[in-house]
Parts: sequence; C-alpha cells; structure tokens
Amino acid sequence: MTTQQLGLRRLDLAATDAATTEAVTQLMRRGAVPDVRVRDDARVIVEEVRVGGATALRRANEAHGGGRANRDGNAGGDRDLIIDGPALKLATDALPRDVRKALDQSIANVSRFAETQRPATTRTTIIPGVEIERRWTPLRRVGCYVPGGSAPYPSSLVMTVVPARVAGVREVVVASPADAQGNIDPVLLGAAGILEVDALLVAGGAQAIGALAFGLPDIGFAPVDRIVGPGNAWVTAAKLEVSGLVGIDLPAGPSEGMVLADETADPVLVAADLVTQAEHGPDSPAILVTTDRALADAVDSEIERLLPTLERRAILERALREHGRIVIAPDLGAAIDFVNAYAPEHLSVDVGDVESAVARLDSAGSIFVGPWAPESAGDYATGANHVLPTGGLARSSGPLSVEAYGRYSQVQRIDRDGLAALADTVRTLATAEGLTAHRNAVEARFRATAGDR
Repeated sequence: MTTQQLGLRRLDLAATDAATTEAVTQLMRRGAVPDVRVRDDARVIVEEVRVGGATALRRANEAHGGGRANRDGNAGGDRDLIIDGPALKLATDALPRDVRKALDQSIANVSRFAETQRPATTRTTIIPGVEIERRWTPLRRVGCYVPGGSAPYPSSLVMTVVPARVAGVREVVVASPADAQGNIDPVLLGAAGILEVDALLVAGGAQAIGALAFGLPDIGFAPVDRIVGPGNAWVTAAKLEVSGLVGIDLPAGPSEGMVLADETADPVLVAADLVTQAEHGPDSPAILVTTDRALADAVDSEIERLLPTLERRAILERALREHGRIVIAPDLGAAIDFVNAYAPEHLSVDVGDVESAVARLDSAGSIFVGPWAPESAGDYATGANHVLPTGGLARSSGPLSVEAYGRYSQVQRIDRDGLAALADTVRTLATAEGLTAHRNAVEARFRATAGDR
C-alpha cells in the first residue's frame, strides 16, 4: 500500500502484505454505528427530553445548536419549536417559480416510483378451513428527520415524506435544525408546505430524535410510530437508543461514494462522480475502484484541477485526504468482488461492458449505470430514493421505500374442520415442548362443543 504526495491513497488488491490486508478489512467492516462515547452522550440527551419535554428540548437546542431564533419574545409558547401547516403553506406561496418547478418535478418522480412499491394485502388458504390473511396497514404517525444546520436538504424532505404520503400515513411530521443564525431554509419550509406536512419541529441531533420518539406533551406534540431519515452520528445514536420504543429505518453513517471504472472511462467524469458524495461532510468516503493505473493517475490530476472550482473545497479536501482511496484491482472480476464486499451507499459504474458488470453487482444502495448517470441525478430528480444504507449495510438492507411506512399483521381464520385437521400436529408438538396449556386450547374446543359446531 503506497501513498502519493498529492493524490488519493492507493490500495493494490494484488498486494499480499499485512498492511494491505488490514486496510481492506477495515474498509469492509467499517460499520454505520457511532462509537460508544457518542452513543452514551446521545442517550443522556434523549433521556433529558423524555423527562423534560419542550423545556429540555429548548435547552438542548441552545447547548448543541439547531434551535430557531426567537424574535417575537414568545419564550413561553411553542412557535419557536413548531411550525404548523398554515405557516408552511405561506412558505410554499413565497417560493421562486424555478424552485417550485424543480420541487414539483422531483416530487412527481419520487411519487411515481413510490407508487410501484405499494404493498398488497393477500389471503392464502393453507388447507380447507384454514386461511391466513397478510394484511398491510400504513402507520398512523411518522417522523421524518431532515438534516440541516450547515446546509439545508429539501431533497431529503422530499425523499422521506413522499413515500409516507403514498403509503397513506395519517400524520407526517418533520424535524430539522435551524442554521447557526436560527433560521430555517425557506425552500425546506416551502417543500414541507407542498407536501402538506402536519408540523415541522425545529430541532436537530439527538434532542430532535428524542422529541419525535417521546413527544412533547407539554406543548401537545404527540410521539411518532416510526422515525426515518438520514442524519449525523448523534442522530444515528439517538435512533438506536429509541429503537425499542418506536420503529426506525436504518442507522446511517457518513454518505459514501464509489466509482467502478476501467480504461474506457473518461477521467473528467470519474473525478466529478468521485467527489460528489464527499461534498456532504469531511467523514464521507470516496473510493475509485479500477483496473487501469493510467486512469487512476488521470483521475488524481483531474481532482486537483476540479477542487478549486467547488464551493465546499475545504470539506472535500479533508474528506478526500482522510477517506479517499484509489483501489487498483488486477482484473474486473476482482474489482467487482471488492465492490460487493464493501457494499457502498452510492456506486457509479463506467466500464466497457457495463450491463454485464451491473448484473454481477449485488451489494450497493443505489447503482448509477454508465457515463450519463451522475449520482446527483438520483439525489434530486430521477425518482429513486436517496435515503440509502451506509457502512456496509447494503449487504443486507435496501433504500428507504414505501414498505417502511407501514407494517404487516397476520389474520388467521380457522373453522372447525380446519382445526380438526391441525389438532394432532398441535397436540404432538405442544406435548414435545411441555406446553400443555397450548395443547389444552385445542382439546377444550372439541370437548366443549361435543360435536355441535
């Protein structure tokens, strides 16, 4: 494993030294769960909000940031914490025409794809007299966390709220922090108004998750049934803390970008795709996996040319310096094996036989195929959801979808003939487990009816 003075760190998969093996292992087992110190501190904040309600939430906002500027002296009310539907509608009316048009298209495309995910209720006859219904029901109240503070993310509001609306969730609330000046992004507010969000809670971090999970009884803000949406380590830690009380989607780590490319790829496009997700934060990995050293060198040079033109250059430079990699694979098969083992959140694929390569890729949150598919198109406009598994969870989990906004229950219908056909099985297995009350629940029915039913 070598380090270039100005370029991204290199990792050669053909190497067999201990340092390379360890580096590969660390990449594969990086995880999305924050360290124990963050989890311990988040647990304290969540508990303070559970006990102290809105007062504790305000205190946490002041200590950790994310609270709204209180310019009307309404310290005893709730307007500093809650923005209601009518206020969100006013923000929608104030949106610039081009922004409203872009939001409308994004919402329409996300809705169209979400509609294809709507779960169905099914009924299955197991044997005559035994029928099982698998019933899908939307949740009553969902909380969508939308990151903010250093940068607003109205796109994440669209990605979390639209599937809830498609699912038929009765109440949808959003939590999002204000910026350092205590302001909420007007585009975020306007998007919430378009989607008829019931309320927007002005809070961020662990305190926002605590408020969603436990509610704020002192100001009439009810708890939610499930919390969805991306966030920083504090948000993730808090979601894990409350997951025994409410549902959560996934623990989310830093945003990840990976590009799989060969000698046919354009280094200008590869560099542009490689830095896209690193723009989110200094802890975001950006990894090029390639079979071609000449492409790797060209991408390094292009990144150096590109960075000075980008607004978040400082964040990008730190992310690339600390978490950027170029992985050199001996062949495309080895490159694909590495990608599948890493399981990236975002994966751009730009190789000669692209569809053949994509068919072999089985562990990625969202895959972008070919030179005309930038990851940013999926972040904003294609209709695919951009709330995705990170930290290797793409090996076992998928993107946020309509299914996350409801749950299945089993409805079992059994008549006398059906139970009679099952009785010997129940008796035998209940007896084998020593659970005679289970056996009796069957036998009592036949004793009580004495053949009358």
